[in-house]
Amino acid sequence: MSSRMTERREAIAKFVTERGTVTFAQLKKTFPDVSEMTIRTDLRPLDEARRIVRTHGGARSVEYVVGTDNLLLNRSARNVEEKNIIAGKAKELVRPNSTIFLDSGSTTTRLAKEIEDERLLAFTNSLTCAAELSNLEKVHTIVIGGKLNRYSMSLNGSKSIEEIGLLNFDMLFLGLTSFQSSMGFGCGSDGEAALKRAIISHAERTAVLMDSSKLGQRSTFKI
Repeated sequence: MSSRMTERREAIAKFVTERGTVTFAQLKKTFPDVSEMTIRTDLRPLDEARRIVRTHGGARSVEYVVGTDNLLLNRSARNVEEKNIIAGKAKELVRPNSTIFLDSGSTTTRLAKEIEDERLLAFTNSLTCAAELSNLEKVHTIVIGGKLNRYSMSLNGSKSIEEIGLLNFDMLFLGLTSFQSSMGFGCGSDGEAALKRAIISHAERTAVLMDSSKLGQRSTFKI
């Protein structure tokens, strides 16, 4: 294998991993000097080596497929500017002396970092959100128990849903993987989908924190 081909395939694998899911059109735009046939040929050995997963219209990262909503570390590095803007807007919805729930996700974690240190009861199933909230003295933080998902650094499962059933929240900040007009909001895990539905049913208001890269994407489990 030539060094040029190796470098190109490494670049393709990196691009797919960073984006989570890409189309052939996006690959062709990113690698304009490479034919679509060559790109398709490059994807095959990358798929066989489990560097990426080929799909009908492009490719997805391995973490996106085997994890729930992709590795949190990977997601945190994507669309940073958009996530900062979303977190800033969401911060305006947080009211003192209220009860909020922060769902797992890179954008909700960013929101947790932005929340003011004022009287607030905050629930979360996210370890990264809990870590950010731990820096605040006036915010009373409660972590929902459950089974650890090491990809999203969150807790879910039957124990989580049972605890949610005993609670009510003024405001829910929900993290999601995708939105498609025919399916609605979705994520990559049946356990997380069930938990999200439970939290929504116990929240007076829900704000979805989702950047534009999630639009038009399709996940297996509907919220």
